[in-house]
Amino acid sequence: MATVTQVYALDHVARMLGEDLEMLEAIVSNDDNLSYGNIISVHTGTDESATVLTAHGIDELRDMLRDSRRTPEHWSNFLVDLVEDPDIIARVKENGPR
Repeated sequence: MATVTQVYALDHVARMLGEDLEMLEAIVSNDDNLSYGNIISVHTGTDESATVLTAHGIDELRDMLRDSRRTPEHWSNFLVDLVEDPDIIARVKENGPR
């Protein structure tokens, strides 16, 4: 694996991908959802941290989202499996598939 020299804040990733920030936060809250090393926690101060992604993490996330949108059924199952908050699921479903 190449040395990571640049990472991306989740709010920036959400804007880049045109995705719901809270949905992305829910997905990356479990570091098993992306390959090891693609999700990085940055500690910014006492009890403060930010989750960032590597470029490979963004690519993997983009592919994951694209694959899960193959059908409305796949998309619904994906959301239920990876996003626990029903309010986030409802909001994302309301916006429809992209």
